Amino acid sequence: MDKLISLCKRRGFIYQGSEIYGGLNGTWDYGPLGVELKRNIQQAWWKSMVGSHANIVGLDAAILMHPTVWKASGHVDNFSDPMVDCKACKQRFRADKIDPSAIANKKCPNCEGELTDPRQFNLMFKTHMGPVADADDSAVYLRPETAQGIFVNFKNVVDTTRQSVPFGIAQVGKAFRNEITTKNFIFRTAEFEQMEMQYFVKPGTDLAELEAWKTKRLNYYHQNLGILPENLRFHQHGKDELAHYAVDAYDIEYHYPFGWEELEGLHDRSDFDLRQHQEFSGKKLHYQDPITNEKYLPYVIETSAGLTRSVLITLMDAYEEQTLTMNEDGTIGDHRVVMHFHPNIAPIMAGIFPLMKKEGLDTIAQELTQELRDVFNVEYDASGAIGRRYRRMDEIGTPYCITVDHQTKEDNTVTLRFRDSMEQVRISKNDLVHHILKFNREYQRKP
Repeated sequence: MDKLISLCKRRGFIYQGSEIYGGLNGTWDYGPLGVELKRNIQQAWWKSMVGSHANIVGLDAAILMHPTVWKASGHVDNFSDPMVDCKACKQRFRADKIDPSAIANKKCPNCEGELTDPRQFNLMFKTHMGPVADADDSAVYLRPETAQGIFVNFKNVVDTTRQSVPFGIAQVGKAFRNEITTKNFIFRTAEFEQMEMQYFVKPGTDLAELEAWKTKRLNYYHQNLGILPENLRFHQHGKDELAHYAVDAYDIEYHYPFGWEELEGLHDRSDFDLRQHQEFSGKKLHYQDPITNEKYLPYVIETSAGLTRSVLITLMDAYEEQTLTMNEDGTIGDHRVVMHFHPNIAPIMAGIFPLMKKEGLDTIAQELTQELRDVFNVEYDASGAIGRRYRRMDEIGTPYCITVDHQTKEDNTVTLRFRDSMEQVRISKNDLVHHILKFNREYQRKP
């Protein structure tokens, strides 16, 4: 974990938020490579949801919503965690995340000082809208999830798109939670992004639909993001774990360095959300079947993935330290750090190198870089020995390196190097785009 955090800072993936002021806990800034990685993951998710399904449409709802939305959804009354404080070191803990004996004995796990009694702490950030900040009717919340924006727009989407059940509404956006403790890099933060899809189905078909989406979502991580199968598993929620709206629920868990933890939630939310919003708003939210004229409140199958956590697992899953040669005395010789990003999401698709900055090779390489930029995100690099340039690209997960050399001037071919295998082949400069797209389609991560 420490090595990964160091790499993220050194190579421009992720920086501590407000770092020059000492940082702000639970906030992180995405650097030049991090923002590309995050954007590519978001696009991969959007394509797998909206682009690949005729019956799933997109939405971008407002972050600030009418405060009654959060009363209807249950967040005002139920969206809280148990918190304890240490009277000595002043550190705060989630009571359900520390040793139960510490709670029973009121002994701080950090300094063994006295703990307070557990109390509920609502996780929503509260602010005010309008010029009078202390007026009761000016209170609004930063949304703690993106799902409610979908539910309150259910009727609008049905009326404007004429979608028929089953159909889905997908959204990517910021969410905010005033976490008691933020930890493990970008795993739990105060500000994050979610990728959620709410799939509206006829009651009675919900459990079968949940099973179908479990398979689809697991395949997405393997095939679209290149996550190793052994690092993912399902965890079904027990009765004591189910949220107040859920009939059944599963987590897709990832094997982080700190243990198995949630990556994505799949929930059968029944008709809870539409029923609640219908009651609190006074607006009819029933769906009417265009063929049978039957009216009902659809059940909802939710797939809720963290974009921020998806960035984290792709970084963790991709990271590898490789020993390439050993010295005669048994010490490590040549070695490299390599990030095995799937080409779908790699921040930079290819590094373009002139073998040397003379004899016109740099001009050819720069022209090639400009040509490829119309299709891929590529980077020109003429600094240092060619081996060092390869290592720099390996460390940021660039799938391909393209070297322009003297033979290029003779037959218009270049050397194409593959990141994972370090194999090199000669390819016509004019066929690069075709071959790279072909290699991307055929890419398979080898454990």
